[in-house]
Amino acid sequence: MPIVPVSSHAHSSGTLSVRGARVHNLKDVDLDIPRDSLVVFTGLSGSGKSSLAFDTIFAEGQRRYIESLSSYARQFLGQVDRPDVDFIEGLSPAVSIDQKSTNRNPRSTVGTITEIHDYMRLLWARIGVPHCPECGAQIQRQTVQQIADQLMELPERTRYQIVAPVVSQKKGEFVDLFKELSAKGYARAVVDGDLIQLAEPPTLKKSYKHDIAVVVDRLVAGPDILSRVTDSVETALGLAGGIMQVNFVDEEGDDAWQSFSEKLSCPNGHPLQLTEIEPRTFSFNAPFGACPTCSGLGTRMSVDVELMLGDPELSIREGVLIPWTTQGKGLFQYYERLLEGLSDDLDFSLDTPWRDLTAEVQNAVLHGENFKVNVKWKNRYGREMRYTSGFEGVVPYIERQYVQAESDTQRQRWSEYLREVPCPACNGDRLKPEVLAVLVHGHSIADASRLSLADAQQYFANLELTEREAMIAAAVLREIRARLEFLIQVGLNYLNLSRSAGSLSGGEAQRIRLATQIGSGLTGVLYVLDEPSIGLHQRDNRRLIETLLKLKGLGNTLIVVEHDEETIHAADWIVDIGPRAGVDGGHVVHSGPLAELLADSDSITGDYLAGRRSIPTPRKRRKIDKKRMLEVVGARENNLKQVSAQFPLGVLTAVTGVSGSGKSSLVNDILYQVLAARLNGARTVPGKHTRVTGLDNLDKVVHVDQAPIGRTPRSNPATYTGVFDRIRTLFSETPEAKARGYQPGRFSFNVKGGRCEACSGDGTIKIEMNFLPDVYVDCEVCHGKRYNRDTLAVHYKGKNIAEVLEMPIAEAAEFFEPIQAIHRYMKTLVDVGLGYVRLGQSATTLSGGEAQRVKLATELQRRSNGRSIYVLDEPTTGLHFEDVRRLLEVLNGLVDKGNTVIVIEHNLDVIKSADWIIDLGPEGGSGGGEIIATGTPEQVAAVPESYTGQFLAELFDAHDAPAARKAG
Repeated sequence: MPIVPVSSHAHSSGTLSVRGARVHNLKDVDLDIPRDSLVVFTGLSGSGKSSLAFDTIFAEGQRRYIESLSSYARQFLGQVDRPDVDFIEGLSPAVSIDQKSTNRNPRSTVGTITEIHDYMRLLWARIGVPHCPECGAQIQRQTVQQIADQLMELPERTRYQIVAPVVSQKKGEFVDLFKELSAKGYARAVVDGDLIQLAEPPTLKKSYKHDIAVVVDRLVAGPDILSRVTDSVETALGLAGGIMQVNFVDEEGDDAWQSFSEKLSCPNGHPLQLTEIEPRTFSFNAPFGACPTCSGLGTRMSVDVELMLGDPELSIREGVLIPWTTQGKGLFQYYERLLEGLSDDLDFSLDTPWRDLTAEVQNAVLHGENFKVNVKWKNRYGREMRYTSGFEGVVPYIERQYVQAESDTQRQRWSEYLREVPCPACNGDRLKPEVLAVLVHGHSIADASRLSLADAQQYFANLELTEREAMIAAAVLREIRARLEFLIQVGLNYLNLSRSAGSLSGGEAQRIRLATQIGSGLTGVLYVLDEPSIGLHQRDNRRLIETLLKLKGLGNTLIVVEHDEETIHAADWIVDIGPRAGVDGGHVVHSGPLAELLADSDSITGDYLAGRRSIPTPRKRRKIDKKRMLEVVGARENNLKQVSAQFPLGVLTAVTGVSGSGKSSLVNDILYQVLAARLNGARTVPGKHTRVTGLDNLDKVVHVDQAPIGRTPRSNPATYTGVFDRIRTLFSETPEAKARGYQPGRFSFNVKGGRCEACSGDGTIKIEMNFLPDVYVDCEVCHGKRYNRDTLAVHYKGKNIAEVLEMPIAEAAEFFEPIQAIHRYMKTLVDVGLGYVRLGQSATTLSGGEAQRVKLATELQRRSNGRSIYVLDEPTTGLHFEDVRRLLEVLNGLVDKGNTVIVIEHNLDVIKSADWIIDLGPEGGSGGGEIIATGTPEQVAAVPESYTGQFLAELFDAHDAPAARKAG
């Protein structure tokens, strides 16, 4: 193990020094890195990169900042543990830009996170022109003087009446109102369109709605009546609360009336709720602007008929209506009687298959009928009973049960039949209709939010404003344009501002925060980033690196945990952690510039970058069987444009394309959801498509992602894979256990019996320290072993259950080699490169790549019949070149057993190793959603329109012998 020398001279202001870092698997690490530089931390998955970058350097920077605050402020911020490190010098204020801090609040959007929406609200409030949502006419607020001036511009001799609409669409007789108006000296009024004399008012029907407008003055247009017009306008506005109308005597129909208002109102008299135009009016998080139907969420929960119907070949009596059916026993008796009553009224049979019932009958069953049904039934004495009842329908029944549910369990049960749909009132735009009718050059704020960031940049760049508007909007537009530019620089041009924050991937959320930090313009800050290139196509990588360099250029230090080759090449300083992972890692193998890393033969990273090691391109591709194809027809979810894609079975297929081109929509939202519903019986709703064919050759689908395998320290690789059940059974069969009468449950640390009750099987005890961080100490009874003394007295081959859990998996594989049922699990974990992980290691300490490989190993050890399909979304996330090589061996092992593997991927090493590629594009967002190329990697490399093909061609050219390869 080479030892990297650390300078002993006094700390320089240009260096960040770490001494004695021992967090997780770090082995007393000493490290010096230059400040104001781009520093890349690299190494195998699980080698200790994140432990050093995030859990040591960033954690200490954050802790020091919090400690500088008052004790009163600290109690609200939560406590930060001091990392296990001797000392760190040269530390700046630290900002972490990781992938775990995505806001899942349904009210958060890309616009609100980046603050662009706040500036847009200000822009629309200041230069937006309100219109009537009913008729589209421009709305404006007018003074008495402005109204009088407009009337003075009428052609001479125009006859008109100024009237005050005192009653608008209200019920009543209004006898007192007529008397009051007559007493004030008014002679005429227009009642429901007819001119009447107030001396002889009509008798109005109390139950009808009426319109009453008082005639304030009758005028003939001329040059000398300005003062009279002004007085009459003022009187009319006072009588009707700021509204008045002009009736042109010689005109008919709609042309005979024109409305004026001191408030914001429609000139055609449509009622409006818009009383002010302020920035808060355009906020969907405030009641002033939010759509009242969905409270500004843009969606509402609605019953999905597909989720509540079983197989359409079943009849109602056989149980096609899932909510009204007992498991496998047909209809509940009460609903059967109701439906028999309905069937008598509508003349249909409960034994007819659902698909053969008429649309009228299906609608009546689902949505209810507004007439009574006659229910007949016999009681236990055989007497026929009758009663009449309304028929609610299955859909209203589920909605009522969901709203009235008194417990989370009940609500959860009924929510299985619901899904989010766009709000019918605002069509997903989140705002009131009158707010959406405020336009800036013909566009509402929702229209602008729906544009992709690239289109939004064009829209705001090309806004043609008047001199007055330009003066008002100059500063606001400058901020909006700058923020959009930063977002586009980090490769997010395909997102739109209305996109929900909860739907963003970790990489997208991280790059949004990165763009926000550039916009903040801070200097002297330490930024710690976690693989910002995740989810980015190679085409967009260069832009991201330029952004990182720009952030560095402001005078900041960047520590980037990264495996991307281009990013490593762009770094000023590279720290390689290793040499292996887990207990075999935790050392600094190399710390220095790129040239020294390339020459370092002890560094696995250096070997791959210098070409001493590589992931070989397969010399022969697997044959594609045209008769065994899984086909998605007419995919149109999100930005997909009626795409039809064929996925060959029994091979490794890579779905590629630039970020936002529609890969996840095609594979995760449509294909996987259909497979999960049809093969696994999952209750999921796939994205919009026509059909999926070719499922006859498949038995099950497995989705392998990088989500944690458990959220508590009690979860570990042994419990997740299921091997711990077999180990506990093995211990219960030892002579000592049998003599004591111990069952397998005795060896569980999750239940009473065998576990240490002092720590409840955790092995540690949390000591709360009030204003200081909580301290975790080993349990003084079991000394961290989790079990009580009697349980630990049972041994198998000289080891007790606690010692087995502490074994690295590679050692456990040898230990249990004679027991095939256990060895099979261990061997697959070793095969996927997890031999260094301890069998009982807490799931919360595993990296994303390690968690994914635990899931893969769990699937690998299962007996395969070769009819499974595996769907993986960017499986190389967090993986080093060496880890990618191992992952490919695992995936090829699955395919060699006859299974099908589909991966969404940007990593060229995986793409070049695939048997078949489906490349989407050409761009992201609205510019994508089409299939650009399909075929073997060599065939896709020959398609000039494909960005993936261009990078593959470069890769093949660099390896020089493309012609020698067979396309299989």
